[in-house]
Amino acid sequence: MILISGRLATRVCVGLLLLFAMARAALAADPLVDPAWVVARIGKPGIVFVDLQPSKAYMDAHIPGAVNTSYAKDGWRAERKADKVPDMLPEDLGPLQAMIGTRLGIDNATHVVIVPQGETPADVSQATRLYWTFKVIGHDQVSLLNGGMAAYMEDDKNPIQQGIIKAAPKSFKASLRKDMIVTLEDVKKARAAGVVLVDGRPDDQYVGIAKHPKATVAGTIGGAKSVPYYWTMNGTQFRSREHQEKLFRHAGAPTGGEQIAFCNTGQFASVPWFVASELFGNKQAKLYDGSMVEYTMLKAEGVERKIPLD
Repeated sequence: MILISGRLATRVCVGLLLLFAMARAALAADPLVDPAWVVARIGKPGIVFVDLQPSKAYMDAHIPGAVNTSYAKDGWRAERKADKVPDMLPEDLGPLQAMIGTRLGIDNATHVVIVPQGETPADVSQATRLYWTFKVIGHDQVSLLNGGMAAYMEDDKNPIQQGIIKAAPKSFKASLRKDMIVTLEDVKKARAAGVVLVDGRPDDQYVGIAKHPKATVAGTIGGAKSVPYYWTMNGTQFRSREHQEKLFRHAGAPTGGEQIAFCNTGQFASVPWFVASELFGNKQAKLYDGSMVEYTMLKAEGVERKIPLD
């Protein structure tokens, strides 16, 4: 029997954790791909293009072989039963994993490429939210088409297909990463500890002159930094890393270290989370799913209105 001292055992454990993290990173796909990358891989096995266009636009033109999903109707988000907080990661992942496998033809070895419509930054934020969802349910092989279908259609030589694609059903098994889930209590503790909170909403909501219909109070979580989701894009394509870093610095938000992004219901915030976690590589960046709607519905303290008008 070989005995290992406490100090050596600690070093061994740390080393194994680092190796595990490196292996996980190696398995992950590039977060952003461009139209040329897509064209080169059309028809390749093991890749599924998930199109987020409205059904009519999808039927008129999509990447050959792409399957279509409805962000609003296909169970990507759900109301929490206990307190009616809307648009949360579903508590029961069974229907979602069944939809991903059966309807979209995705299994756990599939490289998923999410294709937003690419008409507005808001529709891109739907894609980053789906990207986050795949990561949370344990799927690292996921990418996002930068600029979406609009960028793809800029080159009329890129092949398109019409009609509806019915995927061959596969089996997908979700594996929830609890370390990526941020609860209201986590936000309270983080705020008390001085962890940076990043508000990804439009600035009129940040300063408190507008609010989401289901938020009970206008304003932001006290001390939060404002990084509106649309700042991170030039049109609907993500800005360069250099430009993103300048934006974060201007907002007083760090590019590394602990931080929690929030918005109204966890959609817009998925954009600054995506930039921090996936483009900067800061795996200490997290997304608060419940965001301001949960925070205000459950009467959490510390909401700040920077410009009170009443």
